[in-house]
Amino acid sequence: MLTNNITSTHPVAFLLMGIPGLEHLHIWISIPFCSAYTLAVLGNCTLLFIIRVDAALHEPMYLFLAMLAAIDLVLSSSTLPKMLALFWFRDREINFHACLVQMFFLHSFAIMESAMLLAMAFDRYVAICKPLHYTTILTKPLIIKIGLAAVTRAVALMTPLPFLLRRFHYCRGTVIAHCYCEHMAVVRLACGDTRFNNIYGIAVAMFIVVLDLLFVILSYVFILRAVLQLASQEARYKAFGTCVSHIGAILAFYTPVVISSVLHRVARRAAPHVHILFANFYLLFPPMVNPIIYGVKTKQIRERVLGLFLRKDVKGG
Repeated sequence: MLTNNITSTHPVAFLLMGIPGLEHLHIWISIPFCSAYTLAVLGNCTLLFIIRVDAALHEPMYLFLAMLAAIDLVLSSSTLPKMLALFWFRDREINFHACLVQMFFLHSFAIMESAMLLAMAFDRYVAICKPLHYTTILTKPLIIKIGLAAVTRAVALMTPLPFLLRRFHYCRGTVIAHCYCEHMAVVRLACGDTRFNNIYGIAVAMFIVVLDLLFVILSYVFILRAVLQLASQEARYKAFGTCVSHIGAILAFYTPVVISSVLHRVARRAAPHVHILFANFYLLFPPMVNPIIYGVKTKQIRERVLGLFLRKDVKGG
C-alpha cells in the first residue's frame, strides 16, 4: 500500500494509473506490449551476440548498430517490466526516487538513440560520398568518441530533470496519469512555478529532434547527389540499397515522435488514452523493429542469423 508519509519536499511514492479510461483492458493490452518487448529483447540481444562474435562485423556500420541495439535494450527495459507488473499484478506503486531514475533513463536513452541514428547517417555519408577515405575517417577511436559524445550529451541534458523535480511540493496528488514516469506527467502534480520545467522539456525535445533530424536530412541530400552521379543504374541501386535499413530505422524512431507531437497540438481534446498509447508506441516500436529491419535488409546480418540457427539445427539433428 502507498504510504501517506511525506518528506520535506516530495511524497515517498507515486501511483501509476496505467492507461486512463482503459484500466479494464489492461490485461488484453499487455499481450501486444509483452510480445513487442520479447521481440525487442531477443532481436537486439541476437544482434549484439552476432556482432560481438563475428570479427568480420567489427566495422563502423555494425559497431554503430551494436550501440543502437544496446540503447534499444535499455530504452525498452526502463519502462516495460514495471508497466507489465502494473497490467498483470496491479502493482501501481513506484518509489519517488525510482520514478526519477526511470525518467532519467527513459529520456536520456531516447536522446542517445537519436544521436546514434545521426552517427549512422554520417557513416553512410562517408561510405558513399568518400568511399576511398572510409577506413581512414571512421577509425575505432573516432567511433568511440562519437559513442561517448552521444552519452555525454544525453546525460548533460537530462541530469537537471531529477534535481528540478526534487525541489517541488506535490500537492496535486500522487497519481501519475501514465504507465511510467514521464516528465510532464510528473510536473502536472507539482505545486509552485513549473514554467522552467515546461520550457526546458520542450526546448530539449525541439533541440534534439530538429537538430539531429536536420543533419540526418542534410547527410541524405549529399548521399542522394552522390548516388545520382554514379554511371550505371545498377551502381546507383547498390549504393542506395546500403541505406535502406538506416532509413527504415529513422522512420521507425521519428514517425511516432512527429505523430505524437501533432496529436498533442491538433487533438488536444482527444481522450487521454490516445496520447498515452502513442507514447507507448514510440517506446516499443523502434526497439522491436530495428533488429527486424537490419536482419532482413542487411545481407551480412541475415547470413549470420541464418547460419546461427542452421548450426543449431545440425547439432540437434
